[in-house]
Amino acid sequence: MSAVDDRPARSERPAPSDGPVGRRTGGAARVGRFGVAPSRVTAAIVLGVVGLVFAVPIVALVQFTFRQGTDGGLTFAHYAAIVDPVNASTYRPVFDGLGASLVIAVLTVAIVLLVLLPAQVITALRYPRLRRVLEFVCILPITVPLVVLVVGFIPVYQVVARVFGSGSWTLAFAIGIVALPFAFRPIATAAAAMDMVVLTEAARSLGASWWAVTWRVLLPGLRRGITAACFLTVTVVLGEYTLASFLSRTTFQPGLVLVQQTDPYVAAIFSVAALVFGFLLLVVIGRVGARRRRTPKESS
Repeated sequence: MSAVDDRPARSERPAPSDGPVGRRTGGAARVGRFGVAPSRVTAAIVLGVVGLVFAVPIVALVQFTFRQGTDGGLTFAHYAAIVDPVNASTYRPVFDGLGASLVIAVLTVAIVLLVLLPAQVITALRYPRLRRVLEFVCILPITVPLVVLVVGFIPVYQVVARVFGSGSWTLAFAIGIVALPFAFRPIATAAAAMDMVVLTEAARSLGASWWAVTWRVLLPGLRRGITAACFLTVTVVLGEYTLASFLSRTTFQPGLVLVQQTDPYVAAIFSVAALVFGFLLLVVIGRVGARRRRTPKESS
């Protein structure tokens, strides 16, 4: 017998892979990570520092709303003063501006739903080559300084004031342009997550009308993007100051500036309320449409 035959046979087993592709453990493959991932301690430190950067000014603002003069005492008198009828004339600019901002928010959301949303849907279904053009037009306002936009809006609003009057609600036309970048991106992201063309052709081949395709196929798939676009539009409207100030309109932010000159505590209270409202909108945006589908293991 030759020397080759005397050697014991070796089992042909593949060596475990430790490369970037993955590692096999018990037959299950795990995709490796590229780069160095931060440890839990590092991630906790980074999150803690970022949280302090945001939390310290907000906590200071909340504490200021309870401050009683310069003696360091705390009181609820500033909150009680808001509902006191004696101070109704003092705080009227804030409530008038808030009402005007809510009207502008409703009109701006209507512009988003009736103009921007159909334009994105029609472009995706019928004119896909114009998608880049539409995206450029909608993103362009965020690249132009707001003061420059106001300078261009001033002669336009001279005509608007003659046609529609000088009411605060007319700001919806200008703020609608400013809010385009914030409203366009969520809807575009939701549209990219679903194959609108294939779903539309499938529904049409089954005999569905365009009305049924819109209400039963497209809008449910775009629900999360539409909700996020509407909420972000409302946030932009409530935080807009430059347009209203330069165009001499009374909205929420100019009202806060007027009240701050006489009672800075109440202005701080309304600022905190606006921050809480914006935070709640962000939470709702993250929760809407985020229902987790049940996996086969959960259903069994």
